[in-house]
This record gives sequence, structure tokens and C-alpha cells, in this order.
Amino acid sequence: MARIQLENVKKAFGKVQALDGITIDVKDKEFFVLFGPAGAGKTTILNCIAGIAMPEEGAVKFDGENVNLTDSAHRNVAMVFENYALYPQMTVYDNMASALRSKLYKTDEAEIEKRIQWAAKTMKMENLLERLPSQLSNGQKQRVAMGRALVRTPNVFLMDEPLAHLDAKLRNSMRTELKEMQANLGSTCIYVTHDFMEAMALGDRIAIINKGRIVQIGTGDEIYYMPCNEFTAQLMGEPQINIVNAVISEMDGSLIATINVNGNNIALKLPEDERVYQKIKESNLTNVDIGLRPQNVKYSFEPKEGYFKSSVYSYESIGNKSVIVAECADDQLRMIAPNGLSVGIDSDIYLYFELDRAIIFDANTKEYIVRYDEQSFIDLAASMEEK
Repeated sequence: MARIQLENVKKAFGKVQALDGITIDVKDKEFFVLFGPAGAGKTTILNCIAGIAMPEEGAVKFDGENVNLTDSAHRNVAMVFENYALYPQMTVYDNMASALRSKLYKTDEAEIEKRIQWAAKTMKMENLLERLPSQLSNGQKQRVAMGRALVRTPNVFLMDEPLAHLDAKLRNSMRTELKEMQANLGSTCIYVTHDFMEAMALGDRIAIINKGRIVQIGTGDEIYYMPCNEFTAQLMGEPQINIVNAVISEMDGSLIATINVNGNNIALKLPEDERVYQKIKESNLTNVDIGLRPQNVKYSFEPKEGYFKSSVYSYESIGNKSVIVAECADDQLRMIAPNGLSVGIDSDIYLYFELDRAIIFDANTKEYIVRYDEQSFIDLAASMEEK
């Protein structure tokens, strides 16, 4: 397989700057995920690696060798497109065999059949091999496209949202299969998704991309617990992180965060933590945003000491759990709740912030300042690097 590097890659389509100085280094045999919103530039990165698109600036390297001038046929990449790209006149079997029958990758028929049967079994489509693409559902077509890539032994697998059209049950099982297949094949894989769960489940490392730029690269845990800015924090998590504006002041050596809840100022004493205290003092900020994951906002339907009053905006059941959304001035606060609660819209609810799990951002730049228990995550990241 191969180490894949992009160095300051830029690509524009007319006046639209699709990639603006992309630099990534994908290790050999790594499962690397490109994660970001639609239109961020994820697919364009894959196209530059595959040779479908030519960067206007920068270099694409395979194992240290610049391949900018190498055509796509000779880069030995296997790509799974979001739109399948199947030959309509060929059966599923022949579609999967097409690359192995080409002059460039000529393989004997016995070996082709062996690989196709293995891929078909893995993708649970043994009964589809004699069908034409027109006889398949979208999910089945996606599996054929993935199977066609799996029968190859390329330098790198490039996957552009390959699970997007599968049903939920198959998508969940295929996540596990994909990770196991990649480990067994010892392959380098670059995988595009805008699904948070896919990114977390599959990626050895994740690159967060927005507007053609790399925002942050790290393991799923590093990015989830220590996001570099509010955009990344909101992208990583389902339900989305709560961001609440607060004014910081000092009283008797302690930091006080004052938030507005439906017209009322609520003063919250921040937990004592020397690192947090120093970071906020060094930043010389009085206006910050406090980020709290939904599991770190507790609720009660009866008044409790330390809880402040709000009102229920909505109650949503999402399978094995529910989400309560409460109004908080211009913000909406999300909390995890068990199923089966009787919750009335606009009814009173009392909230408590677990501030010892808070992430502090600069309210103006939206950049990360510090989080409580930060050192434990720094130590965790260092131990993972050593392994």
C-alpha cells in the first residue's frame, strides 16, 4: 500500500476556491477520514489523489513520489463513487471484474472468480451477480461499487460516502465490515463522510474540512473532547453541543460566569481549576462561549438547589433515547433523556450545568481556549502516539 501526502494543494472551479492550501499526511495502512459539511471540498481532495482533478498548486505524493503528472490509470487507486459509476450493459459480476480484466491489471479468470466470490459474500450480494444495474436498488448498486473496489489490490482505497444509500441496519453492519476488511487487507484507505457516527467509528484519524481548508486533524477522541473551535465542536456530536454565551468576572479569587436565561441573568461559579483560571486570565477575555455536551446538562421538573429555571421547547424521541430541548435566551439547550417521559411543551424545566466538563471558547473568534480536565486528554493523546 502507500503513504499519501498532499502539500499545499489548491484547486479552483471558476471563481470558487474548492481547495485552499490542503496539507495532509496519510500514513501507510491508515484508515483516514475526511469529515465536513456538504461543499467543504472532501470529494475534490479524493479526485486530486485519484488523478481525476489536477491541482493548480501544490503536490500529491505517493510514498514520497510526486504523482501530479501521473495519469489516473497509472496511480493504482480504487475509488468508490457516491453515484456508483457502474457499466449499465454489464452484469454485477462483470462490473466487479472489469478492472481485473483491463490490460493494465490483467488477472486470470480463476483468480477473478475467487476474488469476486469473496467480495460478494462480504457484501452479502451472492444472489445479485447475474443481474444488471437496472435491476438493482440504490443500496445494492452501492454494494456493487464497493465490491468492485475490494477485488483490487490498489495503493489506496478512496471511498466517497460509500454507505450513504444503504439502509440503516446494513450501514451499521458495513461499518464493522469495512474496518475489519481494511485491517485484514493492510490497505491505506481515505474515506469521505458527513456522518459523525461513521467518522468516529471508522477513522484512525479524522481531518475536519470546511470551505476548502483543513480545520483540525486528530483522532476521534482528540477532536471530540478538544475541538479547535466552535465549528468543529458543533460538527462532532449528536445531539449537537450546547454553546452558551457568558460574561466572565472575578469574585474572591473565583471566576463567575453570568449567562442570560430568558431575560434573567444567572451567575454560575466556575469550578476551581488552576489551568482554566490561568488560560482565561491570559486571554484577557470577559466574553466567552461555554460549550457543554448534552449529557453534561442535567434537568429536573421540580425546583432543585443549584438548578435554574427554563422552559421546554421540544421533546424528541430518537430510538434508544430522547432529547429534551429547552429555551435559553437566543439559544436552545439539548439534554439526553430516557424514553417514555411525559413532557409538556412550554412546561417548566430546571437545568444544571456540569461545568467541570465545560469547554471554553473565545466568543469573538470562536476559537478554543481551554477545557476542564484538559490534561487528562493531553495525556491520553500522548499515550496513543506512543502506541
